Amino acid sequence: MTLTQTRRALIAGGLALWACPAAAAPRAYDLLPGRSRILFRFDVSGTAQTGQVPVSQADIRVDTTDLAASSASVTADISRARAGFAPVTQALLSPSVLDATSHPLTRFVSTRIRLGARGRISEGATITGNLTLRGVTRPLTLDAVLSRPAGSAPDDLSFLYVDLTGSLNRRDFGAVGYPDLVADTVALDIHAEIRARG
Repeated sequence: MTLTQTRRALIAGGLALWACPAAAAPRAYDLLPGRSRILFRFDVSGTAQTGQVPVSQADIRVDTTDLAASSASVTADISRARAGFAPVTQALLSPSVLDATSHPLTRFVSTRIRLGARGRISEGATITGNLTLRGVTRPLTLDAVLSRPAGSAPDDLSFLYVDLTGSLNRRDFGAVGYPDLVADTVALDIHAEIRARG
């Protein structure tokens, strides 16, 4: 093989490696707990109530070469859920609603990401996964937006915002307590700030 042929072979091999999906593994991100939150909204006797649950653990991986191959696994501490008033919080944590004593953690694991317009997560994307609540696992789809902080460079993906919104029916998970007072639909509004690991 001549020197020119050797160079061509090395260049071709390098380009093939660059194009190979396996060479661009999803990038791991760490959640910033103090700047991330899970809000939920529900009606009690027709009056809107808001609560919050802290995130205890998250494994988020973003594949910038194939965003649909990204993934998320998030665990929240249900035992520390809080609503606006102490009596509402007590009812929320009770065995007939969240049953926080027997099931202190809830977990969402993504199974599919559908991209929005022009193949982006910043425009109309959805994330589908399995939500485990009160020991019951059901599929859940949320609207998803992935974005950079304002003013950051287009190629700077070291710090990202993740916003997820949607709703669930609490009865699907066996949270059937206080049916005459509490509406079945619970709205979710999740904001996470994540930083690239390493």
